[in-house]
Amino acid sequence: MKEIAKVIFWGNTLLDYGIAVLAILISWIVLMLIRRKLLLIFKNLASRSNSNLDDTLVEIGEKFVIPYLYLLINYNIITQLHLSPIIEKILSAALMVITTYYVVRLINFFLQRSVTGYMIKTNELPERITQVSGMLVIFKVIIWGMGIVMLADNLGYNVTTIIAGMGIGGIAIALAAQNILGDLFSYFVIFFDKPFEIGDFIVVDNNSGVVEKIGIKSSHVRSLDGQQLVMPNAEIVKSVIHNYKRLQRRRVVFSIGVVYNTTSIVLRSIPDIAADIIVRQPSVTFDRAHFKSFGDFSVNFEIVYYIESADYLLYMNTQQNICLNIFEKFEEAGIEFAFPTQTLFINNQNGTAEREKKEYVECERTR
Repeated sequence: MKEIAKVIFWGNTLLDYGIAVLAILISWIVLMLIRRKLLLIFKNLASRSNSNLDDTLVEIGEKFVIPYLYLLINYNIITQLHLSPIIEKILSAALMVITTYYVVRLINFFLQRSVTGYMIKTNELPERITQVSGMLVIFKVIIWGMGIVMLADNLGYNVTTIIAGMGIGGIAIALAAQNILGDLFSYFVIFFDKPFEIGDFIVVDNNSGVVEKIGIKSSHVRSLDGQQLVMPNAEIVKSVIHNYKRLQRRRVVFSIGVVYNTTSIVLRSIPDIAADIIVRQPSVTFDRAHFKSFGDFSVNFEIVYYIESADYLLYMNTQQNICLNIFEKFEEAGIEFAFPTQTLFINNQNGTAEREKKEYVECERTR
């Protein structure tokens, strides 16, 4: 038996191989016990804490530290044997690859958890957290690229040429994809500046609707007639954005005109009539009502009030009630609304001027 144990294969005895295998099994058992028992205790302790840091540390230990320790211990056990230079080089390169893999994953994991944890702590909307997850993909790709370059350098490759090529290629890509990069940077502007969020009703130039998605290149807006508008982020950022979702109160200005033969006493009463009607409306703050100007065919009054709500339907209902009440009050008081008129002077056969009056009714367009 002793003679068999002393038989040498590839520079090591069977006893050496047996000890190595036994050490690997023992390390595996120990780490499994740590993973099942010790981590369970840490998880229970972390669940009782209000901080998320201990939960993150426990998860890091379970996903990254223990698996990497197992591989590192196995590597050290195997390298205690007498190995050929080629196998040692292969194992060393494999350890570098595995180390780079775990380090990059650990950095990306910590980056993801830190950013999302901070956003949850600051009570950010779920849509915002989803957006930042998409944005972090870019940074994760950059970290993976840096990790691969460092791995190649540690393996003995000349990375100077690679970096120079990546720089030239990056410039070429940037020139070829200027519009895409412009939309990408505009996405960062939208994310950090928060001009609008998912669910907001916005108006950009001649387009309006509810924001459904904020993507890296474009944002999707659902218009009032049901169409989906795909708007490039760069174009949105360049334009003036009207965000009606954040409207806390609405200022309403409208004008009325009465005929010139209205008496001065009646003219003085019109602002009071308008004010009395407006103050009776719910969720409304009256501002002012004034004799504004002498028009071409009417005496003009300007009325201003505030709707203490962003609800557009409430605004339209209130404005309708005010207009109907003003019409009724004017009808009761005998106050006439002015219509656009034009006076023409025509010479008759006797050479005297006759005045012909034509009236044109101008209809107000509603939207």
